[in-house]
Amino acid sequence: MSGRAARKETANVVWSGSWVTERLGVELIGDGRPDGDGELRELLGLALRRNPKRAHLLVSNVLGKHVPQKPSVVYGAGFELGRRVRELLGDAEAGRAVVLGYAETATGLGHAVADGLGLAPYLHSTRRPVEGVAQAGGFEESHSHATSHLLLPEDPELLAPSAAGTPDGPLVLVDDEFSTGNTVLNTIRALHERYPRSRYVIVALVDMRSPADRERLTGFAEETGARIDLVARSAGTVLLPEGVLEKGQALVAAHEPERERGPGRERGPEPDSERKPESGPGQGPETESADGAGCARNAGPASAASAVRPCTRVDLRWPAGVPDGGRHGFTPAHRTALEPALPAMADRVAEALGDARRILVLGFEELMYAPLRLGTALEDRLDAEVRYSTTTRSPVLAVDDPGYAIRSRLVFPAHDNPADGPGDRYAYNVAGAGFDAVVLTVDSTADTPELHAPDGLLAQLAAHTGHVLLAVVPSYVPPVPQKGATTPTSLSPPFPSSSSDGSERQETTVLPEPLRGPAFSSYAPDEVGWLLQDLSDAELEAPTEEREEAIQSGGAHYAESLPVEYQPSERYQELFRAALDLSAARVARAVGTVTETVLAERGPRPVLVSLARAGTPVGVLMRRWARHRHGVDLPHYAVSIVRGRGIDANALRWLAAHHDPADVVFVDGWTGKGAITRELSEALAGFEGFDPEIAVLADPGGCVRTYGTREDFLIPSACLNSTVSGLISRTVLRADLVGPQDFHGAKFYRELADADVSGHFLDTVAAHFDEVADAVDAGAKELLTADRAPTWEGWAAVERISEEYGIHDVNLVKPGVGETTRVLLRRVPWKILAKRGAGADLDHIRLLAEQRGVPVEEVDELPYSCVGLIHPKYTRGATGADGRAVESK
Repeated sequence: MSGRAARKETANVVWSGSWVTERLGVELIGDGRPDGDGELRELLGLALRRNPKRAHLLVSNVLGKHVPQKPSVVYGAGFELGRRVRELLGDAEAGRAVVLGYAETATGLGHAVADGLGLAPYLHSTRRPVEGVAQAGGFEESHSHATSHLLLPEDPELLAPSAAGTPDGPLVLVDDEFSTGNTVLNTIRALHERYPRSRYVIVALVDMRSPADRERLTGFAEETGARIDLVARSAGTVLLPEGVLEKGQALVAAHEPERERGPGRERGPEPDSERKPESGPGQGPETESADGAGCARNAGPASAASAVRPCTRVDLRWPAGVPDGGRHGFTPAHRTALEPALPAMADRVAEALGDARRILVLGFEELMYAPLRLGTALEDRLDAEVRYSTTTRSPVLAVDDPGYAIRSRLVFPAHDNPADGPGDRYAYNVAGAGFDAVVLTVDSTADTPELHAPDGLLAQLAAHTGHVLLAVVPSYVPPVPQKGATTPTSLSPPFPSSSSDGSERQETTVLPEPLRGPAFSSYAPDEVGWLLQDLSDAELEAPTEEREEAIQSGGAHYAESLPVEYQPSERYQELFRAALDLSAARVARAVGTVTETVLAERGPRPVLVSLARAGTPVGVLMRRWARHRHGVDLPHYAVSIVRGRGIDANALRWLAAHHDPADVVFVDGWTGKGAITRELSEALAGFEGFDPEIAVLADPGGCVRTYGTREDFLIPSACLNSTVSGLISRTVLRADLVGPQDFHGAKFYRELADADVSGHFLDTVAAHFDEVADAVDAGAKELLTADRAPTWEGWAAVERISEEYGIHDVNLVKPGVGETTRVLLRRVPWKILAKRGAGADLDHIRLLAEQRGVPVEEVDELPYSCVGLIHPKYTRGATGADGRAVESK
């Protein structure tokens, strides 16, 4: 064995390439400087991988991909290269440049180079197609396991030589290593044919080209007539003995004979010395986080008591207007907006970390820059050890030996619905590394059920650390024109900038991510995402009598204020509990029936979108049924719809940017006369792809074709307001609080936590799921073959009642148990019509009517159990001194 092949040890540190060198003879040779070899070994280790084109892998110690490293070291390496490029170009040329990084490995490095350059926009190639975004170019990476790169800039002129406003700006191409030069040459050739320019700068951490490769680049530059410069941190070559590819493949096969290794697949094979793997903390079975606020669940019944949540979701409050990375372009203006927001984001993460002392910030495939900058901010603010790395598509052999670069691996299913279909993904050097907390940072496209599945990444991480945090960065999606819309997407414009012709244009921004509990609502974070803005600090409540007068006089819309939250008496709470006990099984059966109908007709993975707030408990229960009966985690959101104003258009745009609109199923609690059904249908006319049909628990009005039952019975969630709906208010739409680019608003009544029964309601109903399963199967089967066309029977009844009682306004007639309850709790009621012989379903109605002095009139031939009539000629003078309702004049 030669001196080079021998295992090198300096200060008792083993070089992480020696295992491969000893077995295959692969060597790293410096550029001839006195310490060239040593510098390369500091930067690079060696590993083996399953790749028919190149068995060995150069593993960077400063890239932050396979080897956890200090975020400041990773960011500093790229930033310093960017400074060198700026010195090479000068400020004038740097101001005309565009920086292009390579997916997936160099997306963060390229972004850091762009930061160091300071004056240029940044774009990285991607392997994730984005619907509606035109491809501006592409190229092949010959030795990679995944070869095709796409270029998807939001601005189609970004890669043109005049993109920065003046002709012929240089293009700066950034990759982690410059090995043969094939990838870079393929890129330049493809772009030069379409956008010829006179100068290119190639940037890499290491330049490992052979003399022949160097000559080829020189010849290519002469062929194109362009100047090509190269900036690298270190240089050398890789010595590859004859037959190394075949020997490497045989070595991989010998150490990993099976692709799937069961429970042991996350660890590398034992070294030849038979040394046992090092044990890191938290490597036992999946554990629940200390605060219980989680992101993932084990399979099985989805009751709160049985849920295992091995992670804590952290709301970063990523700044609006800042893309998650460079997939579609990232400008200096975006960076200016991001920098001041980083400390506050780091503070939120630090608070959730508690007393963790060794922390890994783990990014996700191409999403490298956002978690890297979060990591640098954490380093600045924590007296703890912080490391950074990311997951990857690249399959690499793991060998638990200090002389090998990849000591361990976690294997998990892809969780971002990739275009090339499902497959394994990997996280290296995480298992057994002794991290007592991992901050997993993904974009919202990757926040899917696969991520939260029992074999998903979150569960894998939870088995190897004491605390897992999940931080989700909103995925930026360029605007896609909507039918009939003049400003076409979920994206709004905060940053003006110059277009290629010098005119002013508006860059778009991303709407915020959904609000989740416990920061907003008492529901668990995975139960529902609220596409709302938090107006908890706004004074919105007004006395019921004042609101009614303003609404009926036309001086205000009901959605511009909130009624004072009704606080139930002990007697009323007893009625709620009795009603829940009486009807829980009935509700469970309706939940199961409507969910099975939705899965059969809109499956296999519909996106539930509840109409806040009455639809939200129903959506949560439907999600629990799908999980309990089928092991399926359905995405679930809540959006605002306002009678007379329509549905929240920004919420629709957010949904269209993150899901296929055809998968969206709108959910509500019940129908009355069908006003919201009509409202939704009209509101969706300007948005392509959404189905206006609503799925409801109960359809006594005969207004929809997807329902759990058409009986008008008491749904206990209708008995109360926020305290049975996650402590969230009814939604608010007021011009001074909700701008054109905002979600509608709502309040979170944290102060009512002691009275909250939201979880109790859900758990009580879910406890009956097994009991009603057979009845649900029979009922759903019958419904699927039945004629379920809407009859609109309820609307006809409302029109008749409006005329018979001299009201002449159908909006003041509220049919059904749920709507009648709302009248008594939120409006000024005139009288209640009760179906003769209605039993316990109306006990709470009778009590509320008694408390407010409202007469209850029993009638025959009523298609509902009851109907609430709002005072038809209401002024504050139409009530007695105590506010109790009296007859209208």
